[in-house]
Amino acid sequence: MKIAISGGTGFIGQSLIEHWIAQGHHIIIITRRIPPNTTTHEHLNYITWDQLDHHPESLENLDALVNLAGASLSQRWTKKGKQRIMESRLTTVSSLSKLVSHLKNKPAVVIQASAVAIYGTSLEETFEETSQSYVMDFPSGVVQQWEDAADSIQDVRLVKLRISVVLGNDGGAYPMMRLPFKLGVGGRIGSGQQWMSWIHITDMVRLIEFCILNPNIEGPVNAATPQPVTNDQFGRAIAAVHHRPYWFPLPSFLLKGIVGELSLILLEGQRVLPSKALEHGFLFTYPGIKEALQDLK
Repeated sequence: MKIAISGGTGFIGQSLIEHWIAQGHHIIIITRRIPPNTTTHEHLNYITWDQLDHHPESLENLDALVNLAGASLSQRWTKKGKQRIMESRLTTVSSLSKLVSHLKNKPAVVIQASAVAIYGTSLEETFEETSQSYVMDFPSGVVQQWEDAADSIQDVRLVKLRISVVLGNDGGAYPMMRLPFKLGVGGRIGSGQQWMSWIHITDMVRLIEFCILNPNIEGPVNAATPQPVTNDQFGRAIAAVHHRPYWFPLPSFLLKGIVGELSLILLEGQRVLPSKALEHGFLFTYPGIKEALQDLK
């Protein structure tokens, strides 16, 4: 396959590239600027947005276009930080929409990153792809605008991949979430009853590929395991896998004082199920938290 990736230098993007290069696919990474010391491979090319403005035909006849670009939410939500988070998403989607409109032979599918934050937070509700979005805080507002902007990508099959917490050793939030337990001071955060929807990086990569290869999948797709856990269950699983104590709870007020509004991500959550993926026959390699964490040990 010929696949273009925007945001290919990030955690998920790098895992995708490694997987697809091993399969012999031709990968094009779209970037603002080509980084120094780039990996060289006969099936891997880089192209900048400026180059695409002059030569959009470089992306004719793609089997898939994957957009993972967007500034991380894991930063202090200052006024400038929030602006950077929002603009990084909307600007890239706008550029992709313009690019796709100019292509004569459009991609067979566009995989657009989104997030489970679009459902809002709840201790009681369970969310599936058919659930209503609910803007109740900064993360849900960002994702709602992100998905609305993606609707401007026309005349292609569009998949909005609503990503949960991706667990892996080479990036994302998990290495920092695991660190207190390795140091022997891990425990629940806040009440510990808040839900955490998650997915192993292996299944994240497999699900993106599954959505590309299955022409019947479009619209929202929840990238989350069928077995979400509470924060308390997650912490106990980490402690058990690493044979560390589980006893040092982090009070809500202390976390809020350390990271400010960002604490929303850890103190509130949602129970999200991957109904569409399961309905189409996707099988998770790591459906349960214990086997997932054991693999990442």
